[in-house]
Order: sequence, then C-alpha cells, then structure tokens
Amino acid sequence: MQKLIALLSRLDGRGYKAYKSITGRYDFGDFALCVEHVQGDPFAAPSRFRVCLPSRTAGFPPELWENVSRRVGLEHYLAEQFAAQARRFSRRRGTGHSGEIRIDAPGQQMLPRTAVRVGAEGVEARFTVGLPAAGRRILAREAIALLTEDVPIVVRSSLRAAAVDLPSARRYALTAEDADFLRSRLDSLGLVAFVADGAILPRRSGVDDCPLPNGVPFRSPPSLRAEMHLPNAGVVTGMGIPRGVTLIVGGGFHGKSTLLNALALGIYNHKPDDGRERVVSHPATVKIRAEDGRSVAGVNISGFISDLPLGRDTAFFSTENASGSTSQAAVIMEALELGAQVLLVDEDTAATNFMIRDRRMQALVPKEHEPITPFIDRVRQLYAERGVSTVLVLGGSGDYLDVADTVIGMVEYEPHDLTERARAVAAQFPTGRESEADSPLLLTPRAPEPQSLNPARGKKPLVVKARGLDGLTWGREDVDLRALEQIVHPSQVRAIGLAWAYALERGYFDGTRPLRAALELVLHEVEERGWEALGRFRDPPGDLAAVRLLEIGAALNRLRSLKVRPTE
Repeated sequence: MQKLIALLSRLDGRGYKAYKSITGRYDFGDFALCVEHVQGDPFAAPSRFRVCLPSRTAGFPPELWENVSRRVGLEHYLAEQFAAQARRFSRRRGTGHSGEIRIDAPGQQMLPRTAVRVGAEGVEARFTVGLPAAGRRILAREAIALLTEDVPIVVRSSLRAAAVDLPSARRYALTAEDADFLRSRLDSLGLVAFVADGAILPRRSGVDDCPLPNGVPFRSPPSLRAEMHLPNAGVVTGMGIPRGVTLIVGGGFHGKSTLLNALALGIYNHKPDDGRERVVSHPATVKIRAEDGRSVAGVNISGFISDLPLGRDTAFFSTENASGSTSQAAVIMEALELGAQVLLVDEDTAATNFMIRDRRMQALVPKEHEPITPFIDRVRQLYAERGVSTVLVLGGSGDYLDVADTVIGMVEYEPHDLTERARAVAAQFPTGRESEADSPLLLTPRAPEPQSLNPARGKKPLVVKARGLDGLTWGREDVDLRALEQIVHPSQVRAIGLAWAYALERGYFDGTRPLRAALELVLHEVEERGWEALGRFRDPPGDLAAVRLLEIGAALNRLRSLKVRPTE
C-alpha cells in the first residue's frame, strides 16, 4: 500500500495516461489489491480492479460454499453487499467518472457470475474505479484517498464474515440450494413447473422486478397440489404443472400472464424475499412469441408453413423481414433445434393466424389456399413425438380445449383446476374444425458459416458491447434482443457476445458443425473453468453472468448477417 501511495504522489498533475504505471498487485495486509487495467481518460470506461481476501481473512464457513448451489447464493449476497457499500463511498472526485466505485450488481435472480467468487482460497471480487482527475490531469491526493481509504472500507465491510449479516448470507445460500433441489425433482414427478403455496408472483411494475407490496399469495388447487421435501426448508406444497399441453385461462387482469412470466423466470433461482424463491421450471423452458420484422436464416418451417406463393422454399426459409406467423414458426423450430423441452406461449404476443384457424375460416378459405398449419394442430404432436410440453395463456380461443391435458383458470390471481369442466364444455360445444396437420414436423439442424459472423469494425478486431437487456453490439451490427424475455441481466448479454467470440476463435463455428453442438463445446469449457474461460477477450471478466445455451443460440439467430448451411 505504501508503494501505491508513493507512486500516486509522483503522478500528481501529470497527464491521465500516467496512471497506467500503477498497474500491478499491492499488499494491503489483510487483502491484495490488483490494478488490472487503467482507463485511457476520465471519461472512458472506469479502470478495472480486483481484490483477493484469503480464507482466514474472509472467514466464511465452508458449509456456505461447499456445493455449487450454496456458493452461488453466497456470492450473490456478497455482490449485493459490495454494491451497497460502493454506493455509499462513491462520490465525485473530479471530472468524468472520477471517484466512482462500482461492481456488477446482481438483480433478483441468483446467477453464477464473475463479479464475486468464493472458494477454498478465499474471496475474490472484481469491480471498477474511476481514477480522479481535473480535466485530464491526475489528482493524486484524491486518488490516494479513494484507493487507500474508501476502497479498503468497501472491501472490509462487505467481503468478510465478521462484517456482514452471516444469517442473511446463510439464507441466500440455503435458498439457492432448495431451489436447485426443487428443479431437479420435476422430471421424476412428471412435472414441467412447480409454484409453491405462498409465492408472490406479481411484480411492482414492468421495469421493477421486485415483488408487488401486498401481492396476493399463491394458493394451489387441491387437485394439482404437490408436496416437496426440501433439504433446508422442509416440506413445501404448491401447484405442479404436469407434462403435456396446459392452458392458463381466465378473464383479463386476473393473473394469467403473471403466472406465465413467473414460469418463464422459473429457470433461475431467486433471492430470499423475492416471492418466487420456490417457483421453478424445467431448465429447458423457452418463452415463445411472434417477432414481426426479424431476420430468419435457413430455418425449416415447413411443418407450420408450406406452399408459399411464388414457390418460396420453407424447408430452408430465410428472410430479412419475417411476418408474425413466419417469425413464430421460426422461433419454435429454432428453440427445438437448441434443445427446448417446454414452450410457453401467451396469445397476447402470438400471431393469431399462426395459433388457430376456426371451422368458419376453414370453410371460407380451403386448406389448399392456406399455407399455414396452425399451432393448435401441432401442439399435441410436439408432445407425442418429441416430448415437448406446452403451456399456453389463452383468453379467446376455446378450440384449444380439445387438445389440452390440463386447464388452469385464474380468478383474482388464484388458480383453479378447470380440466374436467373444460372437457365438458368441449363435449357440449364441439367446434367442428378439422386438423390441418397432414405432414411431419421436420427439424433440420443448421451450421453457422463463420465468415458471416465476422465482428471486425475498422482496425478493432473485436467489438462486443451489451446495450442493457435490449441489444448486443457485435462489430458493425446491433442485434435486437427485446424478444428474449428470459434474459434478465446485461451481464448475460455480454456473456452471449463473448461466447460467440470464443466459438469463432476456437473454430467451433466451422461451417459444418451444428449450432447446438458448437455452443455445447463452449459451455463445456465454461463448466470446467467458469465463465472466466471467456476472459481472454476481456481480462478480467468481472461483468459476466451465466446464460443458457438456449439464449446464446437464440441471440445468434437474430444476427442479421448470419448465414447457415443445413447439416442433414
């Protein structure tokens, strides 16, 4: 630390680039401070730092990080604590980002991330600091106070067991473990999702993922109630959603979409007091929607759309401007290609002509003049032939009662099992429509052509930048990710871009290897070495969070430059 103070003292008043001389590792006694990368000027992205606390200093009981689930929960808690302390001590110390202390703060979902890591060696945190300057001249006194007073307080008050609320840290660890256990039990119980009694599903707003104050606690209908024995919380009851085709019905504003959104995010573990701690879904659950205007690259949508005018090929369908129906067909086939096992569909965001053709429309427009085979005629085939379950939110299409295994009715945010009643209604009021599925549902894996993924922009070999949750800058192209509703943190967007870059660098995208197989190779290395495996493109990677193969591939499918080849 004294060496750092001496170095900074000699830099006072010099040009900002002189800060680069402090790059290195400094011993602060109870922890080490590493200056990994120094920003080029006070208005650039802040400098990247890392601290390492040995296990004897950190002092966290091994039981809190003895397995992956608990470790992720503890790391989430520590990242929250660091972020809270950093906000307390960040203050303006000059121009630009001067005086800023920041960590990649987590949200409501507990994800494996690179901001904080806990293990047998101790605790490591990666964060950024805005080094102080007046204009572009170094303010040495401010820098010394920031790095040798404020940063140590943030570190010591957030990353040591003696300084944090250890019972709260334990809650995070055990909550994560229970959620992972719940999710692991779904298959053996024949379920695709579980919603615990007492869960709070409504959120404060569309931009605030915290629970709605005074939200209605979830209460499962007796006929769908399942019981789980969790490692830490003991016996928990809740609604199990069986495999097959499930409808969620009810009047407007009664909680249908709220339940579906909770299922969509049930692929993640949620922090304590989120309300969704024990709402879990099958790990390969994908929310599907229509996306007018998106590009599609070589997807076999012939099972849903065929015989287009002018003889357009739908077995290898490409377009720069998909319609609602062609985009939804492509999204489903892309998800199946990437390994989806459960599809979630809300009619509010679906293409009506893709979802259903009722008997009257069948009579008015004969099948030979209609290229679309509606989803209603494929949804049971998906389950029977591929084992893919579907959960649909419906308010205006009773024809789906004929194909449903389970019907859940929402009344003032309370679920009711309407399966038997729905069957009686279907028998009393037959639709008379005929199935239009007269061809197989074919899936053709595709191999990305590596030259179509070139991210170079000018002299810079690689430009990868997250634009919040909505997009990813990849070289010269901005990729629209707004339809990927299961991405919950910008750190996942960064991980997506670096996963593509890693696959390109390693030659996994070689023009012959299927997309899913290429991404599996990337994630195999991530599993072995952590998300830090992607760090050679941006060292150190303190702002990455775990993301599924399904989102990495789905984002790539929205890259407008993407070209593919069929592999079968």
